[in-house]
Amino acid sequence: MSEPTQFLFPHKEIVQVLLEKQGIHEGIWGLLVKFGLKVSNVGSSPSDILPAAIIPVLEIGLQRVKEENNLAVDAAKVNPKSPRTRPGVRRAR
Repeated sequence: MSEPTQFLFPHKEIVQVLLEKQGIHEGIWGLLVKFGLKVSNVGSSPSDILPAAIIPVLEIGLQRVKEENNLAVDAAKVNPKSPRTRPGVRRAR
């Protein structure tokens, strides 16, 4: 059996992982993708050159949004705060 070469994730799952990584437990957060724009002349031969746009993905992150949608989740639902013990009190082992 061959090894997988790709793993794909839904947008909301990426947002959840980023919220967990940043320790964010409150608010509605959505996926942020920052694009760039580069231009060049391209073609398969010197007589076939055409202007073209190249749009690289520069950064991927989170942004606060007003409501949940297909790109956004509520951090309190997907990454709730874990209950903490009181300061100075140790857990029994």
